[in-house]
Amino acid sequence: MAFAASVVVALVALLHVWFLVLEMFLWDKPAGLRAFGQTPERAAATKVLAANQGLYNGFLAAGLLWGLWLGPAGTGIKVFFLLCVLVAGLYGAATASRKILYIQALPASLGLALLSLG
Repeated sequence: MAFAASVVVALVALLHVWFLVLEMFLWDKPAGLRAFGQTPERAAATKVLAANQGLYNGFLAAGLLWGLWLGPAGTGIKVFFLLCVLVAGLYGAATASRKILYIQALPASLGLALLSLG
């Protein structure tokens, strides 16, 4: 079970690295416009806010990778950062897009469940 938990934590971390890239570097490019359903005008107006949000996603990824790097000693760190991802996903699903529930909150929940079983 510990291996499965580590795989899910790593996938959640990689998702957040991808979110960082989308929000910090591709926000006003075709991939970012498609991912977030933005118009070029709206993307230009919100680019700085998106970059800030991307940075926070990078911190979440860094925390999860730190927990993985520590191995079994990093369980508390993994739990903390997965809880942060879960709360952000629930908030995003309630305020921005229901899709966030499946892309962000569900994987974090799965990681937390696997960590608790392992």
